[in-house]
Amino acid sequence: MDTICALASARGKAGVAVLRLSGPLAQQAVADLCGGVALPPPRRAGLRRLLWDGEVLDEALVLIFEPGHSFTGEAVAELHLHGATATVRAVLRALCARDGIRLAEPGEFTRRALENGRLDLAQVEGLADLIEAETEAQRRQALRVLSGAVGAQAEGWRVQLIRAAALIEATIDFSDEEVPTDVSPEVLTLIDAVLAELRAAAAGAGVSERIRDGFEVAIVGLPNAGKSTLLNALAGREAALTSEHAGTTRDVIEVRMDLGGLPVTLLDTAGLRETADEVEGLGVSRAILRAQQSDLRVFLRVDGALPLGLQPAGEDLVVNGKADLAEGNGLRVSGKTGAGISELVARITEVLEKRVSGAAVITRERHRLAVERAIGAMESARSEVLSGADRAELAADDLRRAIRALDSLVGRVDVEDLLDEIFSSFCIGK
Repeated sequence: MDTICALASARGKAGVAVLRLSGPLAQQAVADLCGGVALPPPRRAGLRRLLWDGEVLDEALVLIFEPGHSFTGEAVAELHLHGATATVRAVLRALCARDGIRLAEPGEFTRRALENGRLDLAQVEGLADLIEAETEAQRRQALRVLSGAVGAQAEGWRVQLIRAAALIEATIDFSDEEVPTDVSPEVLTLIDAVLAELRAAAAGAGVSERIRDGFEVAIVGLPNAGKSTLLNALAGREAALTSEHAGTTRDVIEVRMDLGGLPVTLLDTAGLRETADEVEGLGVSRAILRAQQSDLRVFLRVDGALPLGLQPAGEDLVVNGKADLAEGNGLRVSGKTGAGISELVARITEVLEKRVSGAAVITRERHRLAVERAIGAMESARSEVLSGADRAELAADDLRRAIRALDSLVGRVDVEDLLDEIFSSFCIGK
């Protein structure tokens, strides 16, 4: 296997730039750059002068990791350089001048970690999410997945299903002999226990995906109710045009925010009213659709009037707008003066945090589909077990299908076609 190298820190000028090498030539290549000076002991940094063709390239901290004790599982070396672009380029050029060393492709270090058993596929996805994390909730969730929570949970389910399958297959193998006990009660207990946990995981998957991708909160109301002014106040900038003329907003305006550590996209929608204006009518239709698809709606009413075509439901919030101009009961906000804004943010955050408490360990659509396949196979297995001993082979086959679905969660099976897509999202050097 080639030895690969790449800049592992961000591109551009920086105080420190980290170059990473992985593969059989990694440590020898760094030793040669050190001009014969011994490398520091594994996992201990040492300052070394880097030389190539008699020229000093830089003074760098050198770290080495032995095979089996590195991120990729291979021999790894890191060079912590001064962060000048020219320095990074010169050292990479010196490394790649050697036979057997080349620049890494996007995600290749992490792919080698997967292939060498250092990470499972769910952990790889967790690492990708951690790199992309923008809020505290995203960071916590990604770190939990990276730590192996998905694999640990899947393994627990898998062990119980293997036990259930073994009991059933024992009745098949010894069908001509007397089996001392009826295994169906224990098998059903195992199936029911795993089914309950899988259903809970599937139910919480939607919230986990929202933490990854962000919640959507739509601000809806009549025209000229102050929705755009409120959005600007929440965003802290002029994200939407405002005007005293009704119908200014024709399209959905989106603003990404961090509310209490949660990723939230606020939507400013067109005022909801009947209109003869064709373009405004399209905006109203689009506003209703996006509001219906949102996770939460904030109804901004003025003089007690709610918009046409959409009504509050569930945990939707109803607030009185233009608090600087009108009186009203309940929560009152003014995008112009900022009155009530902090309380509104607290209310939105409270609703979303309550939902986050029901998040599952599985965080992606791929995970949810695998769990649902397992649920379907186990429901079929349960039915076959209840149908009697003559259906044991069908029940065992269903349980094997469920185990295979759970194996796909962590990349044991059926994932080769996904790898290129997953690793294409990684940066070079990771």
